[in-house]
Amino acid sequence: MLKHIISLVDEGFLNEDSIICEIGAHHGYFLADVVEFIFTLRPKLLDTLSFVIIERFDDLQEQQRNYFKESFGDEVSLKHYKSLTELQCENAFFIANEIFDAFPCELYFKGKTARVDGHDVEFDVDDKWVKEKAEKYFKDRGEIALGYEAFAKEMSKVAKKFEFISFDYGEMLARPDFSIRVYEKHNVIPFFDENIKREELFAMSDITYDVTFAHVKDAYEEAGVKFIELKAQMVALIDMGILDLLEMLKDNVDEKLYKQELEKAKMLILPNFLGERFKMIRFRQEK
Repeated sequence: MLKHIISLVDEGFLNEDSIICEIGAHHGYFLADVVEFIFTLRPKLLDTLSFVIIERFDDLQEQQRNYFKESFGDEVSLKHYKSLTELQCENAFFIANEIFDAFPCELYFKGKTARVDGHDVEFDVDDKWVKEKAEKYFKDRGEIALGYEAFAKEMSKVAKKFEFISFDYGEMLARPDFSIRVYEKHNVIPFFDENIKREELFAMSDITYDVTFAHVKDAYEEAGVKFIELKAQMVALIDMGILDLLEMLKDNVDEKLYKQELEKAKMLILPNFLGERFKMIRFRQEK
C-alpha cells in the first residue's frame, strides 16, 4: 500500500502536492503509518504532500491530532474535515479501513424488510428499493446497505483525479444468509442468536455485517468512477510490495521497530488472521 502510493507519484498519476486522505481513521494509526513509511522511502515527499482525515467526531479528531503530534511533532501537519463534501482538490489518494461495513443497512427476508418493535425484529415492511437491491444481488435474505450510492457520488465530486482503496470483510457476491453480528466485550454474537439480549446491547455494542462488494462496485460505476480490482488483502498487500518494505525496514531501522512492523504485517497477510477474509477494493477517477 505505502510503496504503491509512491509508485503512483512516480508514474505521474499523483502529483507531488496531492492530498493523502484517510476516511474514518479512528485513532489515526493507519495514516501515521503511511507518513512513517513515506519518510523512510521518500522523505522529500513530506514537504509537498498534504495529509487529511475525514472525521465527523470532535473527540476522535482530538485523539488523531494528539497522536500525530506525539509521533511527528511539528514536522507533519494534519488537517481535518467532518465530511468529504468539505474537501475540494485536484488530485488525491483516498484510503479507508472497514468503512463500508459501518454504513447502516436494512434487513431483508423473502420479500419483506425488517422493522424493530421494541427490541424485536419483525419482517413485515414493503420497501421497493430494498427489494430491488435484494433481487439484483440475488439475496432472499441478508443485509442491504444504505448510502453507498450517495457516498460514491460525493467522492466523485471531491477530486478531479483520484485513486481510492478500501479494506473490508466481505465477498464480491452476496452471502446466502444473514451476516449481521454484534461485538460485545471482544465476543462475536450472531444478531439472530435466540439467546441474545438486545435490550442490554442496544447502543452499547458495535454491530457489523459482511460487505457485498458488487453493491459497492455498482455504486461507484454509477457515479462514473472506474472499478480497478477486488483482491484478498493478502494478495493485494504482497502485490503492492509489503515484503519489499519489510526488507527495507530491516536494513534501515533498529531491530525492535522492525519486529513490531513484522508482527503487524503478519496479522494483515496471513490467511489464518486477516489476509483472506479481508478484501481490498480499488477505484480510479480521471477527469
